Amino acid sequence: MTPSKTPAEILDIAGTEVRISSPDKVVFPEPGLTKLDLVRYYLAVADGALRGACGRPMVLKRFPKGIDGEAFFQKRVPDNHPDFIDTTTLHYASGTSAEEAVIRDAAGLAWVVNLGCLDLNPHPVRAEDLEHPDELRVDLDPMPGVDWSQIVDVAYVAREVLDDAGLVGWPKTSGSRGLHILVRIAPEWSYRDVRLAAETLAREVENRAPGLATARWWKEERGESVFVDFNQNAKDRTVASAYSIRPLPDARVSTPLTWDEVRSARPEQFTVLTVPERFAGAGDPHTGIDDAVGRLDGLLALAAELGPAEKAPRAGNGSGRRQSIMPLIEVARTKTKPEALAALGEWKSRHTDVVPSLHPADVLVDGMRGSSSLWYRVRVNLQHVPEAERPPQEELIADYDPWAGKEWPGRPGS
Repeated sequence: MTPSKTPAEILDIAGTEVRISSPDKVVFPEPGLTKLDLVRYYLAVADGALRGACGRPMVLKRFPKGIDGEAFFQKRVPDNHPDFIDTTTLHYASGTSAEEAVIRDAAGLAWVVNLGCLDLNPHPVRAEDLEHPDELRVDLDPMPGVDWSQIVDVAYVAREVLDDAGLVGWPKTSGSRGLHILVRIAPEWSYRDVRLAAETLAREVENRAPGLATARWWKEERGESVFVDFNQNAKDRTVASAYSIRPLPDARVSTPLTWDEVRSARPEQFTVLTVPERFAGAGDPHTGIDDAVGRLDGLLALAAELGPAEKAPRAGNGSGRRQSIMPLIEVARTKTKPEALAALGEWKSRHTDVVPSLHPADVLVDGMRGSSSLWYRVRVNLQHVPEAERPPQEELIADYDPWAGKEWPGRPGS
């Protein structure tokens, strides 16, 4: 979000004063939405947004340069946070820890937006019990070339698997291209067990819908399918919660749905401009989610029945790293997505003869988590290019190192 000299506005939210700096700053140029418009949106849907984020430690995903700039992830709550923002300290697998923000009310929502956050990124645990998730998250992530109808088909298969395991799934649009299904669970299992349950669900969905869905973790092996992303249940992961605004030009919103709506709904229907009216008229489709708490026994029993998931082979050079079974080449590593797309364009201009053979899912532009922000890796899968015509691995067009100059316990490569 760009600097502005607009005077701050003080909002009284249920008796709590919240200062909104630069309220007239335009955040979404296409629909003309300002920062104050975003605050008012969250206040209009506060009951629903808090149902997903209240009482949970939250990573602050901030957009200081607006939706066209790169976001950065702030785990640690600002030192000058107001008294109405709670905090709790999370310990990560890397050996680091962070005192994170915990919002409890609508004033907390307004405070988060004032920091330059658009979407809400809470962990799947409550502040009162940080080691036992009470939410299993099913993220249906379509590969390039996959249309909405295929995502919907996979969602209904996932619902069947959940039903068979005695669990209730609550669908919502991701606010981008995919769907999320949220499952409330008793906080009795570790992160490891919850992730195993999610992976088992993903494998079973793939078994029931081969070709449509995949549980393959490595992107180049998925083809044109819907990835059931079980790793969103790892301890350090967060996803955009219900009613989160996403950084797309139309100010799209991650919106809860009823199962009857899933087939007819489209993500682009739900924006900052349309969702408040829907919420006021029909209420929140996820109103009953906290009353539908289930157990993981069924999925964990299925995990034992299926046995361990297949592991990728390791490289033979002693590094211990996983070796892809696909003919991959790496094109670039960049700080920003525009730089990544520019590098991809340059590579294509060098290899115009092979471009017609590539399928949509063969071009892999991945946003990778760095220490506090995303960086981008560009790869090309040459599986559909005749072997004799495949270009070799070349020097990277761009070689950004997100870890340069940074040291901490568990640092990649340390």
